[in-house]
Amino acid sequence: MKLVRTIPALRREISRYRRTGRPISFVPTMGVLHAGHIELTQRARRIVGRRGIVVVSIFVNPTQFNQKSDFKKYPHTLAADCAKCRAAGVDIVFAPSARSMYPENFSTWVNEESLSLTLCGASRPGHFRGVCTIVLKLFNQVQPDVAIFGQKDAQQALVIRRVVRDLDIPVKIIVAPTVRERDGLAMSSRNARLSPQERIHALAINEALSQVRAAFRRNIRNASKLKKIVRSHLAKIHGMKVDYVELMDTAMLRSVTKASRGNLLAMAVWVGGTRLIDNIKL
Repeated sequence: MKLVRTIPALRREISRYRRTGRPISFVPTMGVLHAGHIELTQRARRIVGRRGIVVVSIFVNPTQFNQKSDFKKYPHTLAADCAKCRAAGVDIVFAPSARSMYPENFSTWVNEESLSLTLCGASRPGHFRGVCTIVLKLFNQVQPDVAIFGQKDAQQALVIRRVVRDLDIPVKIIVAPTVRERDGLAMSSRNARLSPQERIHALAINEALSQVRAAFRRNIRNASKLKKIVRSHLAKIHGMKVDYVELMDTAMLRSVTKASRGNLLAMAVWVGGTRLIDNIKL
């Protein structure tokens, strides 16, 4: 495995592989890697095979944080992340500096202006401008054939797919299922911020989603009733504050009043001082 810290060095590596026609799969991350990330790298390997190249980026992107305090609290664990990537068979880890990704007087941004307006886009102004800009930059730098994202960040995956479609970017987007802990909590780098008691409280998120899934199977289709199931369950837990609970179609990410198969039930919840997101497809 090779650790690459600069854009010119990455381009030299990518050019070498491109000349030999080896396919490239890419997993963009912000580090603090967990088993969910490793599952994405393993999926990336399966897609391109032993002959292909798996690239993982580790970059805590400052422009997608709408609160400076949130960015400052985000952990940096590059050495441990590289060890995990090496053990997982990753070929290249790209870990650039913020200065190289956003040079002085940086002034060019990518905005998706439909799917990014709801859910996290509504509660975190500017978030998806940062996401779209950094992902497009990484696509230009890595030049992957395939990029792998996780279903836990469902809105992000839909937005990136739209950007790729609209801007004719030659990258296939794969969305992998959410990886969960044994007790059902969706794996997230933010879980490390939870206190032991908050970690227990956070289990209510997946419990609420499971209750919605069960209600849908009982033929409950009223969106308000399904969302109320979530809010009622979370209201029982001390220290939990709902940011949003929405039932959306996945074509345009618009709220629906009657649930149908394939709809996305998404939520964002504050557990103490940590914001967690999760979702299910009905």
